[in-house]
Amino acid sequence: MKSQTQMPVHKKMDRLLLEIKENSRCPKLLLHSCCAPCSSYVLEYLSPYFEIFDFYYNPNIGPKTEYEARSRELERLIKEMPLPGKVHFLEGVYEPEKYYELVKGYEQCPERGERCSICFKIRLAKSAQMAKELSCDYFATTLTISPLKDEKVLNEIGMQMGEKYGVTYLPSDFKKKGGYQRSIVLSKEYDLYRQSFCGCVFSKGGNHEES
Repeated sequence: MKSQTQMPVHKKMDRLLLEIKENSRCPKLLLHSCCAPCSSYVLEYLSPYFEIFDFYYNPNIGPKTEYEARSRELERLIKEMPLPGKVHFLEGVYEPEKYYELVKGYEQCPERGERCSICFKIRLAKSAQMAKELSCDYFATTLTISPLKDEKVLNEIGMQMGEKYGVTYLPSDFKKKGGYQRSIVLSKEYDLYRQSFCGCVFSKGGNHEES
């Protein structure tokens, strides 16, 4: 039998959710969301167990029109999707200058490289801070649903930020158990705008001066 430390992340989460379900208190979760399509399955999966504060904080996304389109679509999804638990939409401050400052010198890094790790740290640090301010029991991110994101790196950073700001991070691998495929089905069902690139201008081969 596998020990708790050897157990896959998604199975650890299932155990935690079972424990939460058996408890009469509904904990609060701050969920960092990158976009509506990725959030769709994660909200469906987690809303029976938590009161969710869906936090859209993505200073990496550019140009501003793309950022705003994703924000509006996420807010629309939350309003239209019938979910068993309370879900509140929160939008952080759009501060792309912070992103460009911190990734300076890493513009040519390949996807899943150091630039992406810096980007994860920016967003998860702010999410942990917001979770602390809202007195949330946990915080998590939808980013692990993407087959193009390294969930191990994301979970390591999330744990670090949780320890730094004093909020429990909920490790995840939302693409497991057909999560990514389910997000595609839900995106079609709600006619969600599905972007064709990660969000940062570097992921589509440009540079931020052109945007």
